[in-house]
Amino acid sequence: MGIMPLPIIAIVGRPNVGKSSLLNGLAGRRIAIVDAQPGVTRDRINAPIELGDGYVELVDTGGIGLDDADGLSDHVEAQIGYALAEADLILFVVDAREGLTPLDEHVARRLRRQDKPVILVANKVDEPDQLTEIHEMNRLGFGEPLAVSAIHARGLADLVDRAAGLLGPSAEAPPQAVMKLAVVGKRNAGKSTFINALAGRERVIVAETPGTTRDSVDVHVEWAGRTFTLIDTAGLRKRRKIASDVEYYGRHRALRSIRRADVVALLIDASVKVSQVDKDLSREIADQFKPVALVVNKWDLARRAASGDDYHQYLDKVLPELSYAPISLTSATEGLNLRETVDLAEQLYRQACTRVPTAEMNVAVKEIAALRGPSHKHGTRPPKILYASQIAVSPPTIVCFVSDVRSFDTTYQRFLINQFRLRLPFAEVPIRLLFRSRHRSRAD
Repeated sequence: MGIMPLPIIAIVGRPNVGKSSLLNGLAGRRIAIVDAQPGVTRDRINAPIELGDGYVELVDTGGIGLDDADGLSDHVEAQIGYALAEADLILFVVDAREGLTPLDEHVARRLRRQDKPVILVANKVDEPDQLTEIHEMNRLGFGEPLAVSAIHARGLADLVDRAAGLLGPSAEAPPQAVMKLAVVGKRNAGKSTFINALAGRERVIVAETPGTTRDSVDVHVEWAGRTFTLIDTAGLRKRRKIASDVEYYGRHRALRSIRRADVVALLIDASVKVSQVDKDLSREIADQFKPVALVVNKWDLARRAASGDDYHQYLDKVLPELSYAPISLTSATEGLNLRETVDLAEQLYRQACTRVPTAEMNVAVKEIAALRGPSHKHGTRPPKILYASQIAVSPPTIVCFVSDVRSFDTTYQRFLINQFRLRLPFAEVPIRLLFRSRHRSRAD
């Protein structure tokens, strides 16, 4: 049986009326980037929230009538059109401080053609004396506007009550995603094309313009009876080249997406050399102990110049901190190896969630110790691992109780981790290794 879709509430309006602030206010957390610059939101930003006794999907949209500086106005309008077509209820947001504008009237005419329930929301009513200024909004034809202040959370409870009343019977909580897969990479690596190909529809804007995606966009996908979440992120470039607050927050959200993901797909553009941005991202992923698949996109453009084996060796050399990570050669535009990449990500997720019994762990420890022990630099007795135990998953975390922590230097720790990969079901995911001193008894 397929997933029962949640009712969709689309938040629409002209640019800079506070749509993203309203999404964040209703969701109770920061999801969409909020900035005074018009046109920050381009893609549809969605968030499931609890509404009354049930759940709905909130969808933030770009500003209607936006003149995008990068020539993406048509793409933004297409995303708004998708949101309106799917919506069960529309929140039409206007700016109470600026009053009624011709562009508000243009939006109203467009919404009347939708023949769907609409709640007129007068945002930015930050002071009580502003209430007298919103009555002219009645001319838009959607009744008395509901006064709110998204940034101060005023009037949001009334808005929730009205929306719940219009939507009728509540929907059950959405199913938990089996896996959250963050897709990260430098600008123009093909992340949004990759997301759309997996989702089977134009879920996020794809354009040649660098920096098209500014926010992190969660896309929920059901595939072969499994539910997972794809996280599209802003394309990154060198930190010193960041040119605006919007780009800064896009970078911040992308890095935060790595932290909240179960698995990361590091998208690498096969048509160009691995960049410093790719290297910086690989170190960030390694530092966060996140399972990662190295997804080599645009392989259709590169396979004539290099074999798969050659490219594997190249990545091992330039991204040594992710030498354990599996590689998937893909082409999002041609649909090459996309399903296999998701299957690979799920395998990594299962590996990261595996727990090994202590007895099995210590069999591996004895085999490794017989192969090679740590250097004998301190004390009179040879150092040894007394026993080991896995104390956590995601990442698999192993604590080794040893006779002398000082003897277990970085070189031996790398050797130990590599040997654990060979003997335990963690071959392709990061392993966190901890050491604790435990003095042996005289019987030892």
